[in-house]
Amino acid sequence: MTQISSASELSKLKSSKTKPLYPLPVRFYVNQLIVLLVLAAVFTWLSRDETLDRVLTGYWFDAASQHFPLQQNALLDLLNHRLAKYLTITLAAGMLLYGIWRRNAQWVTGALLMGLGTAVVGILKATSHHSCPWDLVEYGGKALSYPLFDAAPAGSGPGRCFPGGHASSGFMVMGLFFAFWRERPRLAWGMVAAGIVLGLGMGYGQVMRGAHFFSHNLWAGWWVWFSQVVAYGLVSAWFAKE
Repeated sequence: MTQISSASELSKLKSSKTKPLYPLPVRFYVNQLIVLLVLAAVFTWLSRDETLDRVLTGYWFDAASQHFPLQQNALLDLLNHRLAKYLTITLAAGMLLYGIWRRNAQWVTGALLMGLGTAVVGILKATSHHSCPWDLVEYGGKALSYPLFDAAPAGSGPGRCFPGGHASSGFMVMGLFFAFWRERPRLAWGMVAAGIVLGLGMGYGQVMRGAHFFSHNLWAGWWVWFSQVVAYGLVSAWFAKE
């Protein structure tokens, strides 16, 4: 009877295809906290100093005509603002569906974290009083700019431009770190690198159009990674397998 019972349990174990969540070591969260705090300090300085933002944005602004020549550029809009975003969204949806089909909790969680990162940035952007460069007085608009964390002036304009929403569609790929970290750690960190490259690239395309300052995109990446790390820590604390 014991042999039959053991064989039955072994059969059940082999037939189970569900891959559970696994907790990351505490050291990972300590390291990420340090990195995030350092980056927050650097990004705050860059945002309030504004020198880098003005140099990068000014390069794409035509002072004579008082507008951004690439603002309505069809090719830039198609490749960067549409196709690049659709590709990352398709990647997230594909990972989610494939993870559900394979009953792989790590993949499902990674895909959901991709969506979470963009959602957090979207909420912050929707409630921001900072206006986009093309709306500012310095670049042919009517809105007033002001440093990060200062009180918004009466003429701050339409707002809803901080952090960079489009860049978050690239940065969200960092969420795939949590899908692969246990079995393929090099690929996992590769996803973080890919997300950073995509986020900065997609974000800079918006800088070229006058849609965002560069610091807006840096903060988008910060918030995406922060939300993904915190969410995975909370979820894995409840559901992860030791």
